[in-house]
Amino acid sequence: MHYINIHNKSGHDQEFEVHGWNGNKNITVKSGATAVLHAEDKSSGAIIALHGGHEGEQAEITKDGFGGNDFIDLSNIVGAGGNLTVQQVGEPGTRKGDPRFMQHLNEAWHKADAKLKESLKSCVHLDKSGKVVRIDAIKDHPDLDKLVRTFADGKTYIGVGAWGGSPGDKSDNDQSSAGHGDRDILVTYNDGDATPDNPPHLAHRPVEKIVPQTHTSDAHSGPGIILSNKSAKEEQYFFYDNYWNGNGTAGANFDHPFKSVKLGTHATAFVSLPESFKGRVQRGTHLPATWAEFQISASNDHAAHGDISLEQGCDGAATISATDGSKRSNGFTHDILKDAPAAAKVKKPDGSEALATTMGNWMSGPNKAAIEYERKVVGQDKAYITGGTGVPDVASRNKCLAVDFY
Repeated sequence: MHYINIHNKSGHDQEFEVHGWNGNKNITVKSGATAVLHAEDKSSGAIIALHGGHEGEQAEITKDGFGGNDFIDLSNIVGAGGNLTVQQVGEPGTRKGDPRFMQHLNEAWHKADAKLKESLKSCVHLDKSGKVVRIDAIKDHPDLDKLVRTFADGKTYIGVGAWGGSPGDKSDNDQSSAGHGDRDILVTYNDGDATPDNPPHLAHRPVEKIVPQTHTSDAHSGPGIILSNKSAKEEQYFFYDNYWNGNGTAGANFDHPFKSVKLGTHATAFVSLPESFKGRVQRGTHLPATWAEFQISASNDHAAHGDISLEQGCDGAATISATDGSKRSNGFTHDILKDAPAAAKVKKPDGSEALATTMGNWMSGPNKAAIEYERKVVGQDKAYITGGTGVPDVASRNKCLAVDFY
């Protein structure tokens, strides 16, 4: 099973017509949010942006097609009213579409002569200021085809391509090239630049490849984490090393786990990590999730340092503790999900409940109900809720911390 992620970068809610998935039902993606559709292997369909009820730019997708590869393209055959790109997750080289199609269209329109504009007045729709806001189906208007090819040729499907005995246009035919295997798909919409954020932070779905389970041992030796599953069921935990680290800042890694460990209920294991590791461990690969954030060897004192964070959600309690005899510890152990208000909770893709993000991400903004509730039942002195300061740092001189998930 793979997923199609539809991200709306624009400042307004955007409706999409869906063919092939989601029961062929339309969806509306809120501003700044990402909708996630299940996409079975061998399935095909399209995600079409709607503008005032009119079909526009569309991502055409075949999952696990010839040779086990995905086939994706971006088409403006039936029209346009916004900017759309499509690619395999983590594979920017597979990206299709002109991320600034409407801006380039307006530039071409304003350069066009009066005769061409007159011939296109029935299919090019302008606002009161003379800005192009939508075009009709390019396939039905040869002059519109010529105009669009001046800036989008080779970036998007413009004509109908090879079909019904017609050879089509080579630039259009080349759009239907194979991707790199069978992966999750990212569709990005915007009124402005529809280039996906880099890296595409898509932790709300399973990872694209199997992460080998790490060899563990009960006794620890060297830098790492003593990880314990205090919950009532078997869990798999994933370690994410940051993409980059700065002075008090970091580039969180959402899509490439460093290691994974599966633990039975009430089991404990030592996970060896390099001293360069700076990141987190969490339950599973989905958001929202409780994060145990840590580094193995800080640059100033070469000790391990860590904390518990609820900024990207909470799917259960967690603690982080020193193992050097100092008895430093922080976090919380009680179940805060069961009594949480409905407004503070969301469902993860596996159906389980979690408290929503308090800081916001690509899927939604900060959840005020979760912020208020967590401040009351946990407090900023036990875990990061809204960033800032006030959470005591847990340090361990032996470069080893203990993390317990409840």
